Amino acid sequence: MKQTFIDYVKKMQNYSEALSVIYWDMRTGAPRKGLPQRAEVIGTLSADLFALQTSDELGTILQQLEPEKLDFVTRRLYEDVKESYDESKKIPADEFKAYTILKAKSEAAWEEAKAKSDYQIFLPYLKEVIDYQKKFVQYWGIKNGSAYNTLLDKYEPEMTTDVLDTLFGELKATIVPLVKAIQASPNKPDTTILFQHFPKAGQREASLEFLKQLGYDFEAGRLDETVHPFMIGLNSGDIRVTTKYDETDFRSALFGTIHECGHALYEQNIDPQLNGLPLSKGASMGIHESQSLFYENFIGRNENFWTHNFNILQKYSPTQFANVDVEDFLKAINYSEPSFIRIEADELTYPLHIMIRYEIEREIFNGDLAAEDLPNVWNDKYEQYLGIRPENDAQGILQDTHWSGGSFGYFPSYALGFMYAAQWKHAMMQDIPNFDDLCLSGNLTPIHEWLTTKVHQFGALKKPYELIQEGTGQALSAKYLTDYLQQKYKKLYQL
Repeated sequence: MKQTFIDYVKKMQNYSEALSVIYWDMRTGAPRKGLPQRAEVIGTLSADLFALQTSDELGTILQQLEPEKLDFVTRRLYEDVKESYDESKKIPADEFKAYTILKAKSEAAWEEAKAKSDYQIFLPYLKEVIDYQKKFVQYWGIKNGSAYNTLLDKYEPEMTTDVLDTLFGELKATIVPLVKAIQASPNKPDTTILFQHFPKAGQREASLEFLKQLGYDFEAGRLDETVHPFMIGLNSGDIRVTTKYDETDFRSALFGTIHECGHALYEQNIDPQLNGLPLSKGASMGIHESQSLFYENFIGRNENFWTHNFNILQKYSPTQFANVDVEDFLKAINYSEPSFIRIEADELTYPLHIMIRYEIEREIFNGDLAAEDLPNVWNDKYEQYLGIRPENDAQGILQDTHWSGGSFGYFPSYALGFMYAAQWKHAMMQDIPNFDDLCLSGNLTPIHEWLTTKVHQFGALKKPYELIQEGTGQALSAKYLTDYLQQKYKKLYQL
């Protein structure tokens, strides 16, 4: 029965991989006129997969298995599949198919709305997506007295609004005063070097060099261009990354590429025995984000990393960087200033972008916030938290793709990931005190191996709280991130 179970699960994973290829194609240049039919294809394949995930045959297999007699890996697989089975069985098949088709159309509508900066194009689709999500929450069941907790649990198991309110409250208490102090500080770096022309072709070549140095395996992946950067894992031997090029601000591609590389390194280094199984994925979205943010911020913004690598930028954009001192470059890329776009935000203000989205999502599902009111609420919160107000929908409510695909509960993972990353770094320094020297030499292998040992190899075999407790010796805390931000920015701005 064990082998029957594994074979059945692998069949489901084959459908998932086929769907992932289609989604990747849709987001990296599929012709727009073909999208309506592509949405139908997705609907059909998703319905077939859903049928497999909820079949009586799978139910019988799960019933006949004796989890207490299974080895550790198979038992965790059983728990993962059974949880998904129990939840999926609660969703009527016709509603699931209709929702899947809606999401594909919704993502296309979001792209058009963003390009035209017109929320009204996206609004009817978003309203339907929210209605479906609310209906599904009722099917799944309210967790810990909160509809939003049900959604949070899908991305960060056992996370609740009570815990988030505490963690985010501690972050906010540190970040908001720092942001105000920086705005009042006269010691601001010159950032003009950031906004000069950097040819797209050169940015791509530089991105490829950084990916190689960070340890990305090109025999198990590729780099493509997209509107909104992402990483997608098809299987352990095919982990793809994308980036977005902006010839007037190279940071979008540079840090976007490093960020997605962190995601990819995670999935490229999961234990091979999990390949083809649903356990060959991140433990949670927060843990996944911890890896991307670790590479983006603790390596990609590291002083020694750039002492070693600044010549790469000088090679591909000599007019821009030939006469720039690396110290001035470091001050520029680490400067902090309130901005509208989350994926382009500096690391200090970034968590505030997440808190805004979290509070809006919480009120949609735990309160009575309507889709029609989102732009104004969004703009008000940006003014309250960051002191700036978006001038249009593309700059505001339409900047992220997540809601078009129904990913409510996902956003908190980014801030949680930053907290996880800071805690990983603190623990890593106990084992690798020469971290900065490794960045200076370009030898990132010991760092990579430490993360693989503590995080990557386990995939979804362990829960987030187990990984952070075992890997760092304590539960998740906001302390290490607040300490890092205070030390770094007080020094940078001489506060």
